[in-house]
Amino acid sequence: MTKVAVTGALGRMGTLVIQEILKAEDMSLVAGFDAVGAGKNLPGDIVVSDSLRLKEVLASTRPDVLIDFTIASASVETVCTAAEEGVSLVVGTTGFSQDQLARMRAAIEGNVAAVISPNFSVGVNVFWKLLAAAAEALKDYDIEVIEAHHNQKKDAPSGTALAAVDVLKKAVGDVPVVYGREGIMLRGKEIGVHAVRAGDIVGDHTVLFAGPGERIEIKHQAHSRTAFAAGAVRAARWVVGKEPGIYSMADVLGSR
Repeated sequence: MTKVAVTGALGRMGTLVIQEILKAEDMSLVAGFDAVGAGKNLPGDIVVSDSLRLKEVLASTRPDVLIDFTIASASVETVCTAAEEGVSLVVGTTGFSQDQLARMRAAIEGNVAAVISPNFSVGVNVFWKLLAAAAEALKDYDIEVIEAHHNQKKDAPSGTALAAVDVLKKAVGDVPVVYGREGIMLRGKEIGVHAVRAGDIVGDHTVLFAGPGERIEIKHQAHSRTAFAAGAVRAARWVVGKEPGIYSMADVLGSR
C-alpha cells in the first residue's frame, strides 16, 4: 500500500487528488496540509495539518510520496522539507523562478525521486510529442502559442505553454520568444506566445503553424481538472522506489 500526503489539500486540485487517492485500492491518504483550514477533516478521518507543521507530520506519518499543487513560494519549502525527510515527490505547481528551480533540484538530486511537470494530463504529454513532430517538419512556418485559463490563475504564460515553447525551440532553434504584441512591428523569425485569463476556463492550449496558403493548429483542451489529478496519482504510484532524481510525466508514461 502506497502511503500518500497531499499539500494544498483543501484547494481545487488537492480535493480532486484526494478523491483519486481514495478510489485507488493500492493507495492510502495519511496526511493533508493546507495554509488555511487546519483542523478540518478530510475523508478517511485525516485531519488537515497546518503547512508549518510539515516536517513534524511527515516524520510521524511516514508517507511514501507527497503530491504538491500549491504556489511556487510554498512549494519550494515543501520540496526541500520532503526531500530531507526522504519522501518521494510529485509536483504540479507552476510559476517557479530559475533560483527556485535550482534550490529544488539541489534538494532532490541524490536524495529522493521526484516527478515535476507543468501538466499531468496524458493528453498534454501527447500534445507535446505532436508539437515536436510538426515543428521539425514546419521549421519555416510562423509559430504562435495561445493559452487560456481561468481568471484566478496567477502565472502567465502557463507552465504548459512554456513547456510547449521549449519543445518548439528544440526543433526550430533558439529563436526569440515574443510575449504578446502591441503597436507597429514586423513579425520576425520568432515564436509568439499569448495568454488569456477569463471565466472558469480549465486549460486550453493551441499551437498555430502558418505558412504560404495554409495553417495547421494543434490543440489540447482540458474539460475537467480530473485529468490532472488522475495523472498526478498515476505519477505518485510510479515514482515510489525509483532512483533519486527528477523525472517528467513522459518518463511516467514510458514515452521517453
